Amino acid sequence: MSIETIAPIDNTAAEALTEQEIFASHEGGKLSITSTVPLANKRDLSIAYTPGVAQVSRAIHADPELAKTHTWAQRLVAVVSDGTAVLGLGNIGASASLPVMEGKSALFKAFGELDSIPLVLNTTDVDEIVETLVRLRPSFGAVNLEDVSAPRCFELEEKLIEALDCPVMHDDQHGTAVVVLAALTGAAKVTGRELEGLRVVVSGAGAAGIAVAEILLTAGIKDVVLLDSRGAISAERADIAADPASKKAQMAQRSNPRGITGGPGEALLAADVFVGVSSSKLDEEHLKLMNHSSIVFALSNPDPEVLPDVAARYAAVVATGRSDFPNQINNVLAFPGIFRGALDAGARRITPAMKLAAARAIAELAEDNLSADYIVPSPLDPRVAPAVTAAVAAAAAEGAV
Repeated sequence: MSIETIAPIDNTAAEALTEQEIFASHEGGKLSITSTVPLANKRDLSIAYTPGVAQVSRAIHADPELAKTHTWAQRLVAVVSDGTAVLGLGNIGASASLPVMEGKSALFKAFGELDSIPLVLNTTDVDEIVETLVRLRPSFGAVNLEDVSAPRCFELEEKLIEALDCPVMHDDQHGTAVVVLAALTGAAKVTGRELEGLRVVVSGAGAAGIAVAEILLTAGIKDVVLLDSRGAISAERADIAADPASKKAQMAQRSNPRGITGGPGEALLAADVFVGVSSSKLDEEHLKLMNHSSIVFALSNPDPEVLPDVAARYAAVVATGRSDFPNQINNVLAFPGIFRGALDAGARRITPAMKLAAARAIAELAEDNLSADYIVPSPLDPRVAPAVTAAVAAAAAEGAV
């Protein structure tokens, strides 16, 4: 496929990006490996490779723990995808997902000072992916799952956490959830509310939606209603009752305390917060049903569930996932520091307490300048990754995971 046959890029709200500029930037890939030691003479070669390297290999054979300090594995994140849910493109396959995974690795380096390597797999079988990563375990120190479709992503993450003795996190779920909680903490303060007392509606019951609902409930918010394409999630819905082991059924037991049925109109009546993480559009009439000074997070990319200028007619605080509007909810605020903190602490797991600590750290950075247009720091704020790293490492040490 030539560049000319690619669909045109929408530049209506951003600086002009050209296809030529984009493709030139990606040509040859976005990553490279460089040596950390000199290789200028025979002595350098003898130290870095044979015969000197044999001494290190013998030492690791005698004491495998030395691999953590004398190889890069302990500081290496594997960015893993099967290409089934890539950005807004859907199931485009492993090879087509690789530019995205390379970009994720570049973000790990730039924001978390962590090396990472993309691994895209030509299988969608959960057990095959787990087996592959178990066999590769000596080569990396953590796994960032990326762009794996729901509901398989839930099973895959759970099985990998059990199978591997290192941090594993599906960023589409938990990175999103952490930043939403951080942003909502700031928005609640801007609107004079207590976080725990909010009535929240989450539109979208896929990977991100369920993770957002889970972290909000863990943070103490009691009234969370989750919507899917059929309406409010509840234990009484026939399709949910028929599959009691599903994530939706589990969420039905923990959410929707007022037993709301129906769609957005019923769920948003007297709600304080709307969080959109689906492709569904939000009708302007539904915004009128929400409480005064409401909070709207329309996070679908590139097209939010409702445009900010429309939402701002009714809401006191509006956020999107886009960089060209205020209050960007961006996973890069969370995942570099979460993984760096977990690895710094030698953690075997990324726990709910570590995610809550990350959200608090992000929220605290915005407190000095908190306003309706500034509820989280910029993704480019250099304070973010170190603050999240420290908070996550401290939570890991406290929980001894």
